Amino acid sequence: MNYYSLHHKSPKTTFKNAVVEGLAKDRGIYFPENITPLSKDFIENIENYSNNEIAYEAIKQFVGNEIPTEKLKDIIANTLSFDFPVVSVSENIGSLELFHGPTMAFKDVGAKFMAQCLEYFNQGNKEEVTVLVATSGDTGGAVANGFLGAKGINVVILYPSGKVSDIQEKQLTTLGQNITALEVDGVFDDCQDMVKTAFLDEEITKTLTSANSINVARWLPQMFYFFFAYKQLKKLNKEIVFSVPSGNFGNICAGIMAQKLGLPVKHFVASTNVNDTVPNFLKDGIYTPKKSKATISNAMDVGNPSNFIRIRELFNNDLETLKSTFSSFSFSDDATRVKMKEIYKNSGYVADPHGAVGYLGLEEYNLNENEYGVFLETAHPVKFLDVVEETLPVTVAIPPQIQKVIDNKKVAIKASSYEDLKAFLLKE
Repeated sequence: MNYYSLHHKSPKTTFKNAVVEGLAKDRGIYFPENITPLSKDFIENIENYSNNEIAYEAIKQFVGNEIPTEKLKDIIANTLSFDFPVVSVSENIGSLELFHGPTMAFKDVGAKFMAQCLEYFNQGNKEEVTVLVATSGDTGGAVANGFLGAKGINVVILYPSGKVSDIQEKQLTTLGQNITALEVDGVFDDCQDMVKTAFLDEEITKTLTSANSINVARWLPQMFYFFFAYKQLKKLNKEIVFSVPSGNFGNICAGIMAQKLGLPVKHFVASTNVNDTVPNFLKDGIYTPKKSKATISNAMDVGNPSNFIRIRELFNNDLETLKSTFSSFSFSDDATRVKMKEIYKNSGYVADPHGAVGYLGLEEYNLNENEYGVFLETAHPVKFLDVVEETLPVTVAIPPQIQKVIDNKKVAIKASSYEDLKAFLLKE
């Protein structure tokens, strides 16, 4: 499988090089040259396959022969070491819970898969690889956990000061070993811009790669749980609508990739907070990035989502075709809190702010009686403890995954500009 840059100014490359490079030399993100749908027989009989088997079928064409079959199956087995249940919340709406992994966020899947691929590709190399990643919250913890102790790989995580939850900050600043956190005076988009700038800086001679969803090995595995959800819901004989809380748009883009592989999905809803770049684009056809605003659903605080260009590519940059299967709506913090209370009152289900935004998206879409809506619960409520306990009459128990880091000491390096990042990388 070859990959090409969506800026179309760099040569095509292999899966391995796309993973190791992260970003093309022309600063474009990589996209697979071909997408071959899975067999209809496989989709029609999906309930007869294990999750590991489904994941292998979904990903193998994008890896090609660059990782041996048995090794790829081992990587998948290590990645999918936890459950992905769809939990009924109301009569025609369910929550796809993606928080049962080691850092209790959906990004555990992509981070674990990518870490193992990169470690495999880097075996035997004398030169160490530095993984640069910007986080608006959950990515940092998932990447830190996924790469912790990986041989020949150093991880540098940039996060916006004061704009991630306390638990999220502990997950990315307390592990030590090969993980370093840089606390940036700014917003997520500033962190992301610094990462992208570093890739183009010829004075930085070390091997850099990105663990954000711009990296194909972080982005593509997120297809898996859309298949898993369909497997659980197939018996309902209803059309499936996914509402995905969206920030950098990698998760929903992976869902659309699953649809292109043949997964029967009726519609996708990209549910955002007040960072409404994509909802505005769907209204007027003009893509206008803006500086991100801080919200209670901080993992979606992105004003210039990197993966939306991939979504446009999947629809040949045709806005009307995109709108036939894709909608996007924006919701305020006030609306999010109201919906959290309503969900809890009606069902007893505790949704985190991101899940509540996803639920709002399904309501705005307005499901009909032949459709079943699934919102993605992308992180455990404990990761947004203050917001959840201030909003709902609940005390959230601290799970073991969180308990083991909550009392650890934060260690982070202050950074206020790209020059600070560059100085750290040159010294490292």
